[in-house]
Amino acid sequence: MTMRRHVFPMLAGLIGALLAPQAQANPYEHKLTNGLSVIVKEDRRAPTAVHMVWYRAGSMDETNGTTGVAHVLEHMMFKGTPKVGPGEFNRLVAAAGGRDNAFTSRDYTAYFQQVPKEKLGEMMALEADRMRHLNLSAGEFEQEIKVVMEERRLRTDDQPQSLLFEAMNAVAFKAHPYRRPIIGWMNDLESMTAQDARDWYERWYVPNNAYVVVVGDVDHKEVFRAAEKHYGVLKARPLPSRKPQDEPAQAGVRRVTVKAPAELPVVIMGYRAPIVRDVEKDVDPYALEMLGAVLSGHGAARFSRHLVREQRLAVSAGAEYDSTARGPGMFYLVGTPSEGKTVSEMEAGLRAEIAKVQSEGVTAEELNRAKAQLVAGEIYKLDSMFAQAMEVGQLEAVGLPYRSGERIIEKLKAVSAEQVQAVAKRYFGDDGLTVGVLDPQPLADAPRRSFANVRH
Repeated sequence: MTMRRHVFPMLAGLIGALLAPQAQANPYEHKLTNGLSVIVKEDRRAPTAVHMVWYRAGSMDETNGTTGVAHVLEHMMFKGTPKVGPGEFNRLVAAAGGRDNAFTSRDYTAYFQQVPKEKLGEMMALEADRMRHLNLSAGEFEQEIKVVMEERRLRTDDQPQSLLFEAMNAVAFKAHPYRRPIIGWMNDLESMTAQDARDWYERWYVPNNAYVVVVGDVDHKEVFRAAEKHYGVLKARPLPSRKPQDEPAQAGVRRVTVKAPAELPVVIMGYRAPIVRDVEKDVDPYALEMLGAVLSGHGAARFSRHLVREQRLAVSAGAEYDSTARGPGMFYLVGTPSEGKTVSEMEAGLRAEIAKVQSEGVTAEELNRAKAQLVAGEIYKLDSMFAQAMEVGQLEAVGLPYRSGERIIEKLKAVSAEQVQAVAKRYFGDDGLTVGVLDPQPLADAPRRSFANVRH
């Protein structure tokens, strides 16, 4: 698991210096008549451009029996069109001097290229072509589904902590589709057909379910004209209705144990937690972000200082929380006990750290340091065009206005020690807790298989 943090610029002078060249109305947005939105952020610091196409469809839109199809279709998007042969997409991007890839999440699927700015039009032409004219032959599908199954073996089945997290989500969520793995259950992959992928493509890969994000040394008006030329000819189609899939209230701790070959046990404690739905009115998600930073946001944070160095209870310990998502939120505590320590002691140690915050709160000094650590890391993201495009795209994907990034920053900066203590009291009870334990089994002598041939 990795925790994504928002851009969190706090040092006003430095931020102003970094952003001065692209201030004011930037980013810009234009909506085509077919429903596709184009968002452009001008950044003149390098003669390149990042071009991203985001589809509002991820694993949470799947149904039982075809889990993993969103990710499978992501793979199939590189299998060609009548104009571009299988594998040619990557070659054409490389020939243009760029790089490309794609990723699937619970909430969305996205494709990107980073190229010299003069090649942006070519990238739009390629993406618009496969948005409507993808080849989905049975032969290509049969080859690619094997690649995806191998990816599942390497990234999940052969990774004990991934297995634990997968099993834990299946227990933590009873009704919401977040209970299903993004990669899909192996049985569903084994029985998946090219028609399943075709149905997904026809259902969700339409301009009125997509948006384009461009960041780089570009003029937004020229980008809008290019988007009209390449994407504007595509026709909108009706989208399936999305019914609410609210998770029922939890009424007691849930536990799951996974046995797998591993050197050390692992404990994951997942607490139900809110996420940002209204940037202005919400308070608790921002306080939870800061709680995570106080617990494990830097080398001198509480978990590292108390559990690892002072008590020698843990080899590692961390907090994981993402305040933005389409679905329900979770706040995770993760710990690997030191040799000779038990998972029960590890769980007790994690609970004790939360209890300290509940009873004693956090000091202004450690809260300020946590904020400063976030600032130090996030300011550097402003130098990355790709990171800027990701920030815009992810906010839009979860239903938050992409322009709300700066306001989210201000809300995070305003979090008080009292608010951090309040969320620690409010959300860390057993009624909303799921505990996952990795029970390590003897390691096999056979070496791990290589991951070199699996794309991503």
